[in-house]
Amino acid sequence: MQYDDQDEFLSADDVSKTQLKREAAAMHDLGVKLVNMGSNTLKQLPLDDELHAAVKLAQKISNKREGYRRQLQFLAKLLRQRDTDALLSAIDKIENRALYEAAHFHALEQWRERILSSGDDGIQAFIDQYPTADRQQLRNWVRQAKKEQEQNKPPAAARALFKYIRSVAE
Repeated sequence: MQYDDQDEFLSADDVSKTQLKREAAAMHDLGVKLVNMGSNTLKQLPLDDELHAAVKLAQKISNKREGYRRQLQFLAKLLRQRDTDALLSAIDKIENRALYEAAHFHALEQWRERILSSGDDGIQAFIDQYPTADRQQLRNWVRQAKKEQEQNKPPAAARALFKYIRSVAE
């Protein structure tokens, strides 16, 4: 059992001093990351006016060593006072945009391959996932793609099918 100075039980919600220091260091690192971002990137983030102004000031005084250090401390304090989950997810999305886009592209390619290989079953699965898709258009492209493959022609219909899948899935 743990006791505090007044001999009362510490609740489960109490956080250790080490954990508080880790969280403070994480907010400091987040503040540094915000200061190092460009203004276009900052516009994409969910920052309130006070936080945005603190970041801009830190960027402005980055060549003043002591003032910059104090401004980063203030920025970390502001971040500790806020719920940063939305901010962290927005930063993650911006930093990993290429990974998200590649994963999305591969998923679209998998849909195309599934539709071409499974025929009506693949088309039905796609329509179940994306109800706005046009079944007849998908069937036409599948038919044309199979014809092109049999005749050893370039896969124009398969490319058109991919473009259609991409337009429906976004």
